Amino acid sequence: MVDFTFTEDQEMLRAAFREFIEAEIAPHAAKWDADDYCPVELWPKMGEVGMLGIFVPEELGGAGLGHIERVMVIEEIARHSAGLAIAVFTHHLCMGAILDGASEDQKKKYMPSLCDGSKICGLAVTEPGGGSDYMGQKTTGVKDGEGWIVNGRKCFITNGGPADITVCTAVTGQDDRGRNQLSCFIFEKEDEGFGPGRKEHKMGLRGSWTGDVIMDEVRLSADRLMGAEGKGAGVGMKAIGEIGRASMSAIACGIIRGCIEESVKFANERVLYGKPISKIQAIQFHIAEMRMWYEASRLLTYRAASLKDKGQPAITEFAMAKGFSVDMSVKASQNAIELMGGYGVMNEYPVERFHRDALASISSGGTTEIQKLIIAGDTLRAFTA
Repeated sequence: MVDFTFTEDQEMLRAAFREFIEAEIAPHAAKWDADDYCPVELWPKMGEVGMLGIFVPEELGGAGLGHIERVMVIEEIARHSAGLAIAVFTHHLCMGAILDGASEDQKKKYMPSLCDGSKICGLAVTEPGGGSDYMGQKTTGVKDGEGWIVNGRKCFITNGGPADITVCTAVTGQDDRGRNQLSCFIFEKEDEGFGPGRKEHKMGLRGSWTGDVIMDEVRLSADRLMGAEGKGAGVGMKAIGEIGRASMSAIACGIIRGCIEESVKFANERVLYGKPISKIQAIQFHIAEMRMWYEASRLLTYRAASLKDKGQPAITEFAMAKGFSVDMSVKASQNAIELMGGYGVMNEYPVERFHRDALASISSGGTTEIQKLIIAGDTLRAFTA
């Protein structure tokens, strides 16, 4: 039996999150975008209502729910502020990496403060040489007695400035074929030689801090190595491939939903030739397209999240959801702008912000072309007779 409806508890949770978001986030979204300001003061409030630790086991300070509920949080935030949504999802991204790869002692040390929002975290993987060349990283970790010395630079890192805890990958050796072996390390804000570099000024997804993270002769004790030496590649890739792409899909769903809501409101209020433009067939076609794109994107996104909650592989499903939904968010935001005419490009209305956010989402979590490579590889295996 296939059921595409949320449970009563999930609907109640969505309603509670929506009430919080409409009170604490929606009124400020435009200013955060204009100022490119990440509202770090909201973290404890979001922690209190359960948004941050929603998928984390209760014994570690979380709500003990699943990735369907986590995706729900991101979509609801993105209806108003895709920039804040990507900051929250990056917090989730780092937490997911810790859950998958850290020791029990490390989880107990870091997770409670990340769940309650007293600390902010991020994952630093991408380097100037190219985010898609995951194994070609240049950051190095060299053993120094019992500990490590790490040097390198990461770029385009969300939460890199405000983060108290950052999980970074570094090359710590080569295998028999000369291929890089990566390890994951946990950095704390106070570590000497570690800190943010240049902050980037983005076209969209503003309201989140994005920029460089610098590691200059950072000395780490042995307990900062997360997982086994040389086994960090899988931890980072799993976090990006599932939590990262699930979140970008949810952000795209939120953007499309926001476009629909603004378009319907405008079409019902805008009078042309003596009647609301919602009566005009061409306007109805725009709205109908956006609704189809939204429903299809949600089905792909929540289906992939449900697979992860069941413990089943979902890398390909998240790639399909991310590639499709982000492309549709670009189309939906363009539809909304066209529907609103001159008003659509005025920052008095949020649809121009939605369009910038949609375009900025294309490369986040891997470009559409990377998603197609993942999908094609799985399809060539799965559909072979």
